[in-house]
Amino acid sequence: MHRFTRVIAAVVPLVLALALAGCAGSGTEARPAVSVPTTSPPEPVPLTLDVAERAFRTYVTDEDVARAAGDERLALTWTSDGQSQLTAAEFREAAYDGDPVRRFVYGDPELYVPKLKDDAYPQWFVASVDRSVLGESKSERTVLMAFVLRKPSEDWKLTFATEMHRKAKVPEIALDDDGYAEALSAEDTSLLIRPRDVIGIHATVAAEGGGSVAAKVMRSSAVTTGFYKDAKRAKKKAKDDDLTLQVVYTATPFPYFGLRTESGGGLIVYSLFRNTSLVAEDPDTPKPEIPEEAEHLLDGTVEGNQVDTSATLHFAAYDPPRKKQDGEKKDGKDDGKKDGSQPKAHVIADEGAISKAATPPLKKQP
Repeated sequence: MHRFTRVIAAVVPLVLALALAGCAGSGTEARPAVSVPTTSPPEPVPLTLDVAERAFRTYVTDEDVARAAGDERLALTWTSDGQSQLTAAEFREAAYDGDPVRRFVYGDPELYVPKLKDDAYPQWFVASVDRSVLGESKSERTVLMAFVLRKPSEDWKLTFATEMHRKAKVPEIALDDDGYAEALSAEDTSLLIRPRDVIGIHATVAAEGGGSVAAKVMRSSAVTTGFYKDAKRAKKKAKDDDLTLQVVYTATPFPYFGLRTESGGGLIVYSLFRNTSLVAEDPDTPKPEIPEEAEHLLDGTVEGNQVDTSATLHFAAYDPPRKKQDGEKKDGKDDGKKDGSQPKAHVIADEGAISKAATPPLKKQP
């Protein structure tokens, strides 16, 4: 019995080894590895005046195709950031009102193309161009448009557009011998306001009015201190209706751009959000009404006791050179006032609309 067990124990490994060898020998031959073709990422294309010209012309053509067809989705493929929000809102308002979407006619643009490193992304440029609404007489306005290309594999998109104020002029942009503009650093201290701070200064003046510290460096206008006055009147009206209105201006996550002007100052294009909340805090107070300019974004009912809106606002501002202090070397450029005082920055273009709206349900009491 013990001998039989030992024989079995000796034979089993041998059988297994032969079986495995047989399986390996009788199997199909290993297939050669299939190589999957790989596509190389697109090579960066240097930003030139010709590249910017083609990008602008392509956008104008594609935009008109989308607007003529009333195709919101197609129109959004050529825009990004705040311009996407405003484009979507415009299409929805037209559909709500039963009107065709506006179509535009463009003149010959003045292109401001910064000299960037060939492999630097995002690439961007600004266009100044006369634009009118098709079929509307006396609608021509000068608009500033910013285009961006975030990486070589993407298409150029319109990220920003704003209309120049009727009495304002686009400042002369400084160009080198080859026709390229100078992009401003976010931290440029040669200007009265660093480019990165223009947004915050504008938001502060809009929120606090002419008495704010920020108003010492930004000129009063309908879209600066005027915003503060508008909000003050709207809050008073809301209070008379037993409602509470909150208005808050904030920065956006969207890009902003700056270009050097011949005066040594800067042209800054940027965005702000204006968020409002109209609340009926007293349960006996009727629900707030939906603002007319936000009706196309809601279904007509206020579920809770408040209406929230968010407007996307696009601006362009002229930021003058900082006046040299005593003892500092002057560069020969003079953009100051005749009395030698420091001129303020001023907003020269604006465009915007309510892009989001909501009527939140009542919060459950704990």
